[in-house]
Amino acid sequence: MSSLQGKVAIVTGSARGIGAGIAVTLAKAGAKVVVNYAENKAAAESVCATISAAGGECFAVQADVSDPATVQELFMTAIERFRQIDILVNNAGILVFKEIAEISDDEFDRIVDINFKSVFYTLREAAAKLADHGRIVTVSSTVTRLMLPKYGAYAATKAAVEQLTRIFAREVGKRGITANIVSPGPVDTELFRSGKTAADIERMAAMAALGRIGEANDIAQVVRFLVSDEARWITGQNIGVNGGII
Repeated sequence: MSSLQGKVAIVTGSARGIGAGIAVTLAKAGAKVVVNYAENKAAAESVCATISAAGGECFAVQADVSDPATVQELFMTAIERFRQIDILVNNAGILVFKEIAEISDDEFDRIVDINFKSVFYTLREAAAKLADHGRIVTVSSTVTRLMLPKYGAYAATKAAVEQLTRIFAREVGKRGITANIVSPGPVDTELFRSGKTAADIERMAAMAALGRIGEANDIAQVVRFLVSDEARWITGQNIGVNGGII
């Protein structure tokens, strides 16, 4: 697979979990990476330290991507530091693991703000600031294809960003920009484990054809492909990275 040398990537929500795995993988392929975090500065700096130790280039930027003004600042900071942005990975997200009837107004507003509005804001910025022939990947979830109790609000926000990304692919295609979606199944992260019992996790692992939950690197490698030159003819697509869960 071709190198990402000379490319600049923003990965939202990349201090931990899938986002951290994506940031490290893109850096290993040669990209300069902007590690975005909301609150956990130490975790973001740890990701950058890992990248730097491997010879990569990275810096961490605190930005609440649910706030449009802060998203503008994130993009401008990346351009000021690296002069361009070639890759955007929309990974930031939260999970409210409750039945719909149990979700409060505040919880619903927060999951919509972080999971849905943030992608709208980053895509809007990317329309003006992403380099020609750039690459966008939005991280969704396989739960949009299932009927899993307690995932209602989460699945709704992920379904919304899938459609945003697909339509955006049409809008920026004339500039050679691709925009795709990856939909992980259960992945062994803090976000996934939150609110679940060991029995919940075992049951979900058993749903996959490969008989396990995923790892962050399973997702990161697919993202790495989608932002490469080899994937230049793939756009507006949703790739299930889920071990055959559906």
